[in-house]
Amino acid sequence: MSESTHQESAGFGGLSDRRGTSRFPVREDVRYTVVHSRALKTSGTGKTLNFGSGGLLFTTEDRLPVGRTVELSVTWPALLEGKCPLQFVATGRVVRSENNRAAVKIERYEFRTRGTASAAAAT
Repeated sequence: MSESTHQESAGFGGLSDRRGTSRFPVREDVRYTVVHSRALKTSGTGKTLNFGSGGLLFTTEDRLPVGRTVELSVTWPALLEGKCPLQFVATGRVVRSENNRAAVKIERYEFRTRGTASAAAAT
């Protein structure tokens, strides 16, 4: 087992981490919306704590309800072709939650381009 795997073995809430995929420590801005019903949604902001191929751990303003659908938008740290800023947009379900952080299992995702002031000025 690699050193990074050992470091990730202490999981969320002090429980052992039983994931089969690696997590990567990524600290970026996240906006989230919890879907309670078609008419009722709760939004907030936070910071990502780590990312994996199947999920995301991030800070929250309030405790999120386990099992609810969450829409996420994360400022992606890499640029498309070294020039264009990206946004990671995903939908998933809250699988674990504490007072100030939540883990979401990602069900769908896509990358979107983000406009920049310099790109707008060039057109």
